[in-house]
Amino acid sequence: MNTGLSRRGLFGAGAAAATILAGVSAASASPAPRGTSRMTLRWWGNNGWEIRVPGSTGTKTVLIDPWLTRFKTGTYTPAGADPRTPLSVNKALIDGYLDRGELRADHILVTHGHYDHLTDVPYLAKRTGATVIGTETHLSLMAALGAPEDQLAIASGGEDLTFDGYSIRIMRSLHSATGDRARVAFPGSRPLSRRDRPRVIEDLLEGGTLAYQVTGGGASVLDFGGSNYVESELTGLRPDVVLVPAGGAKVTQYVPRLLRTLGNPPHVAATHWDDFDLPLGQAHDPNGGLEVLRKAVAAASPGSEFVVLDHLGEFSP
Repeated sequence: MNTGLSRRGLFGAGAAAATILAGVSAASASPAPRGTSRMTLRWWGNNGWEIRVPGSTGTKTVLIDPWLTRFKTGTYTPAGADPRTPLSVNKALIDGYLDRGELRADHILVTHGHYDHLTDVPYLAKRTGATVIGTETHLSLMAALGAPEDQLAIASGGEDLTFDGYSIRIMRSLHSATGDRARVAFPGSRPLSRRDRPRVIEDLLEGGTLAYQVTGGGASVLDFGGSNYVESELTGLRPDVVLVPAGGAKVTQYVPRLLRTLGNPPHVAATHWDDFDLPLGQAHDPNGGLEVLRKAVAAASPGSEFVVLDHLGEFSP
């Protein structure tokens, strides 16, 4: 890690990205109406998504990057995230949702290893019994954080897996690149044999990034955990919903190229746009990225419905 970089340059929008992220706050956006498919999406903030579809034995639930704890790091302050912020899991908060039956999981999909995507997953896996999918680095980090190792399934990208009522297609992807040098925050990898426990957020390495398409209930949804992608991995995909993170200032034609490759999906839902230093229930757009994304989608694919949910808001395509 280059200690000459500011914390802001290490994580979050860099100076170049910040110059285009200006617009309205999330409070002015409205949830899209329910559709007619038997798939339901619910947003848990950041890139946390719950996908519910019918299976032969009842409703099946897939979670992507669930992070309910949302401890403070300073990510959206001028200084940026403090790399030495201790990791923590709000077990009481998570237990409340689980014990009330408001949250469950058959699968948990991890897009990459950063703290705002992976920290809560080991505890959620232990409580739900869900199968967790991620790269070797992600699995190493989660095992070291106490995830049940017999529930961890390694992926490299290219897998297409079928389960009761749904399928999961896994693709190689890319993490957001920020700052003047277009760098990835907390880069690196670690082997499965490593078991030293991560203590602070810089210990949670990116470790490769995956994208996921989940299909079931008569619809398909494609998710990216960072504002970048591998275009060749997406060729031929025609999802009903694509979950697009705000940002992407360093990526050439980030939104138009993505939507063109995907055949202009019927629904484009915003993800990873809120200030996750704030708790659930306080969805705040800290830098205008949501409005920038809305305008980019409208210009690139005017026939696509732009969907914005509040925390725990639901949408059916």
